[in-house]
Amino acid sequence: MKLWDKGTSVNELIEIFTVGKDREMDLYLAKFDVLGSIAHAKMLQSINLLTANELVELQSELVNIYEVIEKGDFQIEDGVEDVHSQVELMLTRKLGDTGKKIHSGRSRNDQVLLDLKLFTRSEIQSLVMSVCGLFDKLLTKAILNRDHLMPGYTHLQVAMPSSFGLWFSAYAESLVDDMILLQAAFKITNQNPLGSAAGYGSSFPLDRQMTTDLLGFESMNYNVIYAQMGRGKVEKTVAFALSSIAATISKFAYDVCLFMSQNFGFVSLPDELTTGSSIMPHKKNPDVFELVRSHCNKIQALPYQISLITNNLPSGYFRDLQILKEVFLPAFTELYECIAIAGFAIDNMTVNTNVMADERYKYVYSVEDVNKLVMQGVPFRDAYKQVGTQINSGTYEPTREVNHTHAGSVGNLCLDEIAEKMLAIVQVFDFEQIEESYSNLLKRV
Repeated sequence: MKLWDKGTSVNELIEIFTVGKDREMDLYLAKFDVLGSIAHAKMLQSINLLTANELVELQSELVNIYEVIEKGDFQIEDGVEDVHSQVELMLTRKLGDTGKKIHSGRSRNDQVLLDLKLFTRSEIQSLVMSVCGLFDKLLTKAILNRDHLMPGYTHLQVAMPSSFGLWFSAYAESLVDDMILLQAAFKITNQNPLGSAAGYGSSFPLDRQMTTDLLGFESMNYNVIYAQMGRGKVEKTVAFALSSIAATISKFAYDVCLFMSQNFGFVSLPDELTTGSSIMPHKKNPDVFELVRSHCNKIQALPYQISLITNNLPSGYFRDLQILKEVFLPAFTELYECIAIAGFAIDNMTVNTNVMADERYKYVYSVEDVNKLVMQGVPFRDAYKQVGTQINSGTYEPTREVNHTHAGSVGNLCLDEIAEKMLAIVQVFDFEQIEESYSNLLKRV
């Protein structure tokens, strides 16, 4: 079944190529297609394109389809082009001509736009919870290790005193900024495109504000051409937010791989979280973080994939946009898996609390000793030369004392403040309104 079928056949090779992976990808969108159809049907009844009885029949059957989807029993049949066609076919089989009325005033263009936005909203909600979980694990680890020193590096050279608490909480605060970017992506997503039809509106007196409210959107894309132009733009904007989270996790994963090597020995994982070598019996490889790093680097390429698919398209709909589903829809699951496994490994990570006893790190205190001289009245440049001369002559012996008190330093991690920043951002997301809207749509009448 094709919604555009007018009785002419299409070459089989052309049909296979143009349908592509849509049947597979559209399973991600199925329940959102049903939610959008319920809202659309309610709006059609309000403008007298459906009778009250027809709305009751459509809503009841759409709820039935939704429940089939939730149970995992929904399929797009052979010969059916996409999820929109499948849902309409199921309605028509049950309700006859009433099922055929559901498409009045909309196009597959605004239908898929809506489905993608509803899907993306839902995935962002799950992602917020997932990121918050990782944030909590990093912050907990920072609290537990706030007093355990480690060397800090610049140019991969031993530089200044750091701490495991400072290291863990650095990545926690990085996630805060990532969440700000995700919040912006959510606001762009949370605008209703339904009613833009094929990009030029409809001669029906559609009540777009009604569907906006029914689906829990914050606003709508008012201009119908711009609503269509949002296809690709929304995906790219969200992809940048995903890539920012992925970048944070990838950098952390790189640190762990480096710090687990015998040359560093700063952190370790239990044997059951590492893998071995086929010929070297001593190996305990951090494969989990190497794969996290690789997956996250792959996700960081997503905005550029989307850009290359869409950046030479004029306004209006083009079939090129279909390919976006293949790279965009599965990306959320890939990122969830990276977050989950990284969080599990962090929970089981052990830090080397005695790492600073190694003589290799004695010069890490040189700046501390320079600053002590300055506090005693020695000009900074003279103090710098004095300690430098001791280092060059081999007579330098560090005091091994660290006294940092300013905000965000080793001695003042500001963990409560970082936690408050994250909480303030998460509270802005209005997921409760969306869930309430869906609950109302799915009530049986």
